[in-house]
Amino acid sequence: MLFIFSGLIKANDPSGLSYKMQEFFEVWGWHGLNDYTLALSILMIAFEIIAGIAVLLGWRFPLFSWLLLLLIVFFTFLTGYALLSGKIRECGCFGDCIKLTARDSFVKDLFLLALILVLFYYRKQVKPVFSNQISLVLILAVTAFSFGIQFYVLKYLPVVDCLPYKVGKNIPENMKIPAGSIPDSTVIMFKYLKGGQPVEFDADHFPDDFNDSLYQFVGRFDKVIRQGNAQPPIKDLVMLSPSGTDTTQAILNQPGYSLVLFSRHLEGDQGSWLSDFMTIQQEASRSGFPLVWVSADADQASAILQGLKLEQVPVLRGDLVAIKTAARANPTLYLLEQGTILQKWSYARFGKVTKYLETLPGRK
Repeated sequence: MLFIFSGLIKANDPSGLSYKMQEFFEVWGWHGLNDYTLALSILMIAFEIIAGIAVLLGWRFPLFSWLLLLLIVFFTFLTGYALLSGKIRECGCFGDCIKLTARDSFVKDLFLLALILVLFYYRKQVKPVFSNQISLVLILAVTAFSFGIQFYVLKYLPVVDCLPYKVGKNIPENMKIPAGSIPDSTVIMFKYLKGGQPVEFDADHFPDDFNDSLYQFVGRFDKVIRQGNAQPPIKDLVMLSPSGTDTTQAILNQPGYSLVLFSRHLEGDQGSWLSDFMTIQQEASRSGFPLVWVSADADQASAILQGLKLEQVPVLRGDLVAIKTAARANPTLYLLEQGTILQKWSYARFGKVTKYLETLPGRK
């Protein structure tokens, strides 16, 4: 049941797991796998749900007991690495809806590992609940659902929004550190080379044989020894003009309604939503609603607008990581009222935006 629950939460936002995988791969230096993380995310989420159902049904139990054991060993390694290395704050085990610390995740996985070992030991004694034909039909239905729900949210945004960009949230407020937060506790570490080998120590633990002839200074860094929670819900959101001016607060705090289009790098044919975007721009212009485009690839966005003869729409450069959080579907349009998110639409629903804008009070 826990595997099913975990899979369903992550199925609500497979992009989140994909970005978490990229975080691990960046730490390990496996940059070449970044292009495959979304596919790996979709497959892993579907497998969690399918394996959980298969175990409940007792369908091909010896096989799935092996698969579950391998999966939990893999998860335990990841959460253990996150805890011991201190390089990953959260493992993303339950997505953004239920955030667990690295320590909590590791303890959870150790507990699950113990339970799965029991299932694995008795794997030959478990009998299926239904006939093979009925079980197969149920497994196929669960498989279709597992992949279907993920493709739906990738196109239309998560069904349950657990991100700090949820409708109703005020972005400027979410960019502030919450009151009463505890900062990280850090210690200054020194890195030296001794005989060609790296050596690290803090100011209270210098080696007894330390001298300039044996130790070559490399650098210093802050090591987190106790993690705090002094992190704002929204980090790294910037909107830079072509000249490099930070216009973030000016955009978010302007009175009245405003529209902000967030996009990452755009690939393939954009014609499916660009015609709707042109209609949105015309309605925004008639209604007096400012419209800006914030993109991680501002040059590409500017080229698209030039092709549409919409050079009057300002293009701002944004941080890719922040835009990945803001735009789970690429692109995503936000309707703001002085920084508060009134509504947001994925590119697949741009056709509904104009009618919504026509219902807003205070239009010109």
